[in-house]
Amino acid sequence: MQAILLFLLAGLFEIGGGYLVWLWLREGKPLYWGIFGGIVLALYGVVDTLQSFPSFGRVYAAYGGVFIVLSVLWGWVIDKKTPDLYDWIGAVICLFGAAIMLWGPRN
Repeated sequence: MQAILLFLLAGLFEIGGGYLVWLWLREGKPLYWGIFGGIVLALYGVVDTLQSFPSFGRVYAAYGGVFIVLSVLWGWVIDKKTPDLYDWIGAVICLFGAAIMLWGPRN
């Protein structure tokens, strides 16, 4: 459960920080939006290191599945772009892939 919560928190930091930088550079928001976005992105990197899994690559690969789902949700809630059936199918496939990478039996 802790791993899932850390992945969700990391995802919110990465997407939220990236969104703030996007708003600064693409939408003309003030510089402090970009600075705050950079700080939030740095916090994302810290949160991922709190995972108990020993492999950096495996953690980041599995996090990618969570990131995809959170990105679809972010687009739906924040950008008001309703995901279609294929967005949801792809997101579920990515979550299954992430679960297999993290919790699959290892020798």
